[in-house]
Amino acid sequence: MAQPVSFFMDSPNARYYDTGLAFQSGSSSIARTGPTQDKLPVQREVQALQGSNSLRLSWTSQPGGNWRALVIAPGFPFQNITLADTLAFWAYAPEGLAQHAWPLISMEGAPGATVSRAYRLRGYAPALAPRTWVRVKLPLDLWFSDPQQTNIDFNQIKAIIFSQDSADAQPHTLYIDEVMAFGGNFQPAPPAAPAQWSAQGYDSHVELRWAALPPANLAGCLIWRSADGGATWQAVRKAAPADTLALDFVGPGGFADLRYRLAPVNAVGQPGPLTPEVQAATRVFSDEELLDMVQRYTFRYFWDFGHPVSGMARERNVSGDLVTSGGTGFGILGMLAGAERGYVTRAQALARLLQLVSFLETADRFQGAFPHWMNGITGDVIPFSQYDNGADLVETAFLMQGLLTARQYFSGSSPDEQLLRQKITALWEGVNWNFFRRGTRDFLYWHWSPNFAWQMNFPLRGYNEGLIVYLLAEASPTYSPPASIYQAGWAGSNYLNGNSYYGFRLDVGPARGGPLFFAHYSYLGFDPRNLRDAYTNYARHNRFHSLVNQAYCISNPEGHAGYSAECWGLTASDDPLVGYLAHEPTASGDNGTLSPTAALSSMPWTPWESMAALKHFYRVRGSGLFGPMGFYDAFNPSLGWVADSYLAIDQGPILAMIENYRSGLLWQHFMANPEIAPALAALGFTADSTGGGVGVEPDAGVLPLSVYPNPAGQAGAWAEWVLPQTGMAELTLLDPQGRLVWRYEGHFAAGTSGIRVPAPGASGLYLLRLHSAAGQTAHLIRFGD
Repeated sequence: MAQPVSFFMDSPNARYYDTGLAFQSGSSSIARTGPTQDKLPVQREVQALQGSNSLRLSWTSQPGGNWRALVIAPGFPFQNITLADTLAFWAYAPEGLAQHAWPLISMEGAPGATVSRAYRLRGYAPALAPRTWVRVKLPLDLWFSDPQQTNIDFNQIKAIIFSQDSADAQPHTLYIDEVMAFGGNFQPAPPAAPAQWSAQGYDSHVELRWAALPPANLAGCLIWRSADGGATWQAVRKAAPADTLALDFVGPGGFADLRYRLAPVNAVGQPGPLTPEVQAATRVFSDEELLDMVQRYTFRYFWDFGHPVSGMARERNVSGDLVTSGGTGFGILGMLAGAERGYVTRAQALARLLQLVSFLETADRFQGAFPHWMNGITGDVIPFSQYDNGADLVETAFLMQGLLTARQYFSGSSPDEQLLRQKITALWEGVNWNFFRRGTRDFLYWHWSPNFAWQMNFPLRGYNEGLIVYLLAEASPTYSPPASIYQAGWAGSNYLNGNSYYGFRLDVGPARGGPLFFAHYSYLGFDPRNLRDAYTNYARHNRFHSLVNQAYCISNPEGHAGYSAECWGLTASDDPLVGYLAHEPTASGDNGTLSPTAALSSMPWTPWESMAALKHFYRVRGSGLFGPMGFYDAFNPSLGWVADSYLAIDQGPILAMIENYRSGLLWQHFMANPEIAPALAALGFTADSTGGGVGVEPDAGVLPLSVYPNPAGQAGAWAEWVLPQTGMAELTLLDPQGRLVWRYEGHFAAGTSGIRVPAPGASGLYLLRLHSAAGQTAHLIRFGD
């Protein structure tokens, strides 16, 4: 037999096994979890000889009922076991397991989901002592030589099935690990340990790296940790064969001496030689260090995982050669941030961007506009949907936003920087924005196809993520449509709002603001601070939109698990139920799925709230939510689901908007393009120094924070504060769990101001928090009667 056949080694998801299915009937039951409540739970607390988790079978068998647990390899493959002679798995029972209580075991094959004869495990497995791992082996000849097994093709086995045997009406729990078929005489040599092996500590995790190992007979690498100076060791996780990086979350608080060793594991579970010990220490990071860590990790998506031929951003972490225009625009902004912060050198970033724009010069374009998706090798369009196989004006605008920012960033006189600027200018001036008026209409269309023309029929109107399209169209030096289409078209339909939600007025957009990416995508380069058009100040609007989103999650009208003042953010992202969904704060748009990009990309608008979310996502949920390229795309606490995916359009705003919060770098360079100021003026934007809202000038200084206990009685309590100059201030009243009770925001004169805080409705200790405008040192001088 060349290689063993594995049905289960480890679950990528720490709560459930995505391809492990459980069913029950009658009054029998088996524990089930996951988004569709039919997945096998994963047990992390108990370790096998190798690996980071095991499957948990928790059942009660009743007369007349049945239960089944299907263990299927990732991807649901049909596997050939004809060259094997043994079916084996490891088993562990925390309370022990009597021999008569073992379940049945069978197989499912193809085609037609045929099921084999079931055999009693009690005949091949001993009684299990509590808390002891035992390997159970069965001869495959049981099935191969059974004349009744004519309906099974052993070349195409899909699942190993555990099912009800004796109906003893008692609860049982059994952990199952390392389920595989192999030849009894298959004994590959254990792989050698990697030559390079290192550990680096952060706030709540340690990053482990090692050199790639030869793939022959390699089933993965087992990582061991000691937290007591090497006296005792624990297997903390098993990395996949192709991995060379792993994260070990140890939690916040600081560990001075963590030690690690790594052992490669061969295809039948034999560990190879251990590496020498490496040491790491963790410590509590400052806010700036946490922000830098998140940026550095997120940067890897666009740099380490950038397409090797085109240099563009892949749509997601499993997209192969499929690259995305808009996500690449976001990634370009991230590369500039990475170069500025020293993640790569300026020369490296310049070389990558020259590679990227040279590819774009040869890629498919339609009236100068790029498609949503392309092949990263050939540049050929990849249809986004049936009729969407041509120009995507919104994606093109996102791409141009990044390119124009890069054109200003690389302003040096070297031949390569001059060449980059020339190439970007040619791409920029080649976009025929006016063509997308579809004649002389007073608005732009999103799509055009060489095969289906305007079949998509999607006018770009009403407030959404498309403001940047109209700004860049007006800024075009070659194909600019009339400025009047901004008012007549973009803002001419379903644009105004004017309602207040949770105390925050939204001048434009849908009810409660819509998905939060509306506050991000158009503003990664375009800086709306201290500006307004005829409708609103968009910095203030984006702040209020973000606060409405958070306030909705605090109030949590749908009763989803996990929502709080620190755990919030509804936007478009991967979804456990429908694959991908534009989540928003409405009953129909909220299914309990939260997205880290929502709160984190609002960092310039809501620095306090977004920073609290970052700490929660990382320090509380990081072991499942934070990976080698930053935060995974989404999670649903009610369903115990965490995405295993990264998306370019979600990673990019995190990196870019944190940078804008920290330094304003990307805003500064995009706004410096000579075409932008005249375009803003033509669209009716004017200066608005008082409308920016609290916390929208992150480069102006430290944002002060004051917390006081509330001794308020039935009449409430009086709050007074001092502002050194006229500006914005915000008060928030929180209960002891940090949940929002009351909020007030206003523009106040310099000196002492005050307001009566209403009684919260229930007795107890409450906290009052004062936020002042950026750059001011405010003092809360009184809170009480």
